[in-house]
Order: sequence, then C-alpha cells, then structure tokens
Amino acid sequence: MTANPANVEFMLKTKFDSFPKGERFISFLEDFLGRGIFNSDGEMWWKQRKTASYEFSTRSLRDFVMTNVTVEINTRLVPVLAAAATAGESIDLQDILERFAFDNICKLAFNVDAACLGDDGADGVEFMRAFETAATIISKRFQSVVSYSWKIKKKLDIGSEKVLRESIVTVHKLADDIVRHTIDDQARSSNTNEDLLSRFINIEEMSSPELLRDIVISFILAGRDTTSSALSWFFWLLSKHPEVEDKIRQELNSIRARTGKRVGEVYGFEELKLMNYLHAAITESLRLYPPVPVDTMSCVEDNVLPDGTFVGKAWGISYNAYAMGRMESIWGKGCDRFDPERWIDETNGGFRGENPYKFPVFHAGPRMCLGKEMAYIQMKSIVAAVLDRFVVEVPGKKERPEILLSMTLRMKGGLFARIHERT
Repeated sequence: MTANPANVEFMLKTKFDSFPKGERFISFLEDFLGRGIFNSDGEMWWKQRKTASYEFSTRSLRDFVMTNVTVEINTRLVPVLAAAATAGESIDLQDILERFAFDNICKLAFNVDAACLGDDGADGVEFMRAFETAATIISKRFQSVVSYSWKIKKKLDIGSEKVLRESIVTVHKLADDIVRHTIDDQARSSNTNEDLLSRFINIEEMSSPELLRDIVISFILAGRDTTSSALSWFFWLLSKHPEVEDKIRQELNSIRARTGKRVGEVYGFEELKLMNYLHAAITESLRLYPPVPVDTMSCVEDNVLPDGTFVGKAWGISYNAYAMGRMESIWGKGCDRFDPERWIDETNGGFRGENPYKFPVFHAGPRMCLGKEMAYIQMKSIVAAVLDRFVVEVPGKKERPEILLSMTLRMKGGLFARIHERT
C-alpha cells in the first residue's frame, strides 16, 4: 500500500505495463463485472478504451449529456426535492442522488429510461438494489482474512455468496434486456442513436452479447456509484461550511447577472465553465472523500519503487487516494481541512488543477477516467440547480457519517436531510 505520488506515477504511467489489474484482481470481480473495461487487461482493455476514448471526445456526446442532465433535473430531481420541502419530511439524499445518477447513466449510455426517481420505475429500483448488494458483497472478497473463504461459500452456494449470485442474476437479466432492446431498436430504425451502447454495438469486435452486457454493467458502476458518492459527501461538507455555500451562491448570482439566466433555469455548458469556485469546492470534496478510495493492481516483474520499496513479481500493490488527501507531506498544513481556495489561482481567480499523481481521484496515466468532464458537468449542474432553489439542512452534521466501503465510498445508513424552498 502506498500514498506516495512518485510511486503512484511509477505504477500508473512510467511502468504502466508492469502493473496491470492482474488475474487475481480480475477473478475477484469477474462474476459481477465480467471482462468490462474496469476488469480487463491487455488487448481486451485496449479495444474498449480506444472505442470509448473516441466516443467520449465527440461534441455530440457532450451535447447529449447536457440535454439528458437538464431533462432529469427539471422533470425528476427538482419535483422530488420540492415535494419533500412541501411535506416537511427528511429524505435520504444519498438515495435520491443514486437514483438520479442511475436514471441519468441509463439514458446517456443506453437510451433507456429507468425512471428510478419516477413513479413507474419498479424494475429499475429492483435492479439498482441488486446492483448495490452485489457491489457491496463482492468488495468484501478483497477484505477477506482467508483468501479462499469466499470461494468455499461460492462453491457451496451459502451465505453472502448465495445472496451475491442471486443479485447478479437480477443485474444480468436487466443488462441483457438493455442490450437486446438497443440491438432491436437499431434494427428497426434507420436513425443513428447517440447513446454509448449503440456506438459499441456498431464495432464488430465489441458486439458479442456477453461483452456488451459487461460494458453495460461497467458504465453503470462508473456513472452511478461515483458521482452519487461524490455528491453525498459534498452536500454533507457544505452543510458544515455555510461560508462555502455562500460563495457558491455569489458565483451563481454573478453568472445569472452576466448571462440573463433566471432562477430555476438549468445552466448550459458555457455557464458551467464559468463556475470556477463551484468546480474548486467539488474538487476539494473529492480530495477528502474520493469515490474510489483505494485502487489495486498486480506486479508482473520485480520492481523497486521511487521511494526505494521493493515490490516482487506477482505481488499485489495498491495506492490509497483517501490517505493521500490527508497527507501533510502532499498538501501541507491544514491538509485535513475543507478549503476550496487551495484550488483557486490567486492571480486570476480561475481554477488551478493539480498533478494527477498527487490527486489520483480520476486515476491517471493510460487508464485516466474518460468520463471526468461528463462527471463535472453532471455534478455542477445538480449542485447549481439545488442551491438556486433549495436550502439543504443536515441534522447532526457535526458527526461524520459512518463510511460504508463498497466498491465506492458510501455513507452507511444514508444522508438524511431536510429540504426547504429558498425564499
């Protein structure tokens, strides 16, 4: 385990080929993720990466993202929060954000309306709960004291492994239905669909039903679990720091004054680019609460890390992004303080990025997260829309929510909040 940026760069870039995911890691997750982009190496990974990197760079995809986020915010998220404000009841904001992110990624990646935030999304909710259960149980394989204990339970079909198998059956069924629906839709229509799955189907070496199902599950993991985790921790931190919320609202008011936007109008891509302080606040939250707190790979040959540590062939090695965000040697004094100003350029007030090996929240090197811009579009759109209209009050905010380590950093028991209409 390392939290040294020089070691992280060595693993993720300098000696990238020496540190693949590895068969041990892949075998732990294969029941759930198959050979999707997050659970493959070599040629299999490269083909998926190449296809996805081309599609993620197109303007048509960015426009598709903006359209979907706008519709989801206006027709699903805002009405749910408004209803909670009217009823005066507390709601689980983590659950709301997970449902929103699930609906959004299903529409964006597969052009399917899961309607988890709507009244007619029973199938989507069942799938989401099964997905959640599978992700939590399968992550415990890595925490098992005796490495073969989960394999025995799997062989005997007992305990947590039985629940995992049943959850994966549900996940695979809906994922297969999504693939079938998209293929049938393409056969019936002469129009080119813009969703990501349709783009993969059109590539011959990617078109096997099993691989397409793995791709569907990988996209859901990337699009639902990470952004909802990031935003849950962000809203908790914001409730503790009203001075940061005030600065974000000042920035939103300034942008509205410049662009003529009315309160309640969802911001467009150009307006989102102007939100430097909001970008900094979200990034600072990610530094302290990275959605993927630990990433693991294997070593294919003997290596010596830049700090002098020997890593032997076939050893496992992880970098700990959660620990890195709290290292004084990396971030200086006050490293555990929530301070968006550390990301603001003092000369021009713009956002100042950091070395990705010092801040590996979006991974780094050849496996750098392709959806980074998409994630920021979604997160900034949601935060701006919520803060324009509502006050989010988190009772007991002084106590940090208990961490639930699934495949992402979630809050055990959720994030309960009271929503008030902003006057």
